[in-house]
Amino acid sequence: MKRTGNTILITGGGSGIGEALAHRFHDLGNTVIIAGRRQDALDKAVEGRADMHAVTLDVEDPAAIRAFAKTVVDRFPALNVLINNAGVMRRETVDTARDLADAEAMITTNVLGPIRLIDALVDHLVARPDSVIVNVTSGLSFVPLIVAPTYSATKAAAHSYTVALREVLKGKVEVIELAPPGVQTELTPGQATRPGYQPLEEFADEVIALFDARPTPAEILVQRVRPLRFAERDQQVETLLAKVNAAANPE
Repeated sequence: MKRTGNTILITGGGSGIGEALAHRFHDLGNTVIIAGRRQDALDKAVEGRADMHAVTLDVEDPAAIRAFAKTVVDRFPALNVLINNAGVMRRETVDTARDLADAEAMITTNVLGPIRLIDALVDHLVARPDSVIVNVTSGLSFVPLIVAPTYSATKAAAHSYTVALREVLKGKVEVIELAPPGVQTELTPGQATRPGYQPLEEFADEVIALFDARPTPAEILVQRVRPLRFAERDQQVETLLAKVNAAANPE
């Protein structure tokens, strides 16, 4: 992925990881479009930044995704980078029957959302030079959080989909996976100040430094997430399963 001169679309760009990366890519001289449900958050994120734009998107609605993709391509024909960052995480109790609305919402947003948006934009991206798709997964793709099993499963699915997509689009579109560790954001209640999670600004700075490597790695892995990514290879799944879940649920 080239460092500057891109037109980048980032979903979930109104807060958290999406906003932090949007600002950094914009500071490097890229045109950045952020998308999300909340117009107020998007407007705040782009305030005072020329060549940074906000467009609302409901990733749960297939028709809205198709209409959004057409609008974005019409407004920004130079679009060459898609960063699928939008996601939702909800805790679940799975040892008794329950309403599955939260599980279904996570699957729709975290799995179907990126698949649908990639599908809506893939013809455009294949036709563009220097095109890139970045899928944001998670360290939980490899070692799950037991109070968020559906979320963890959606990120494992996104990892698998990205591996396959990379092979399909080889020579046409560069496909990159960004797998964060636990980061201090508002993704879940209390997470923004949770001890042991990586501060957001520190995480974003490390990510941008990794994107600067040449060639760009197929997987963007900050140091904190590497043990999770390679847990199975290193035969550390059981040990890290206990560690990850203890960190997420401090007493």
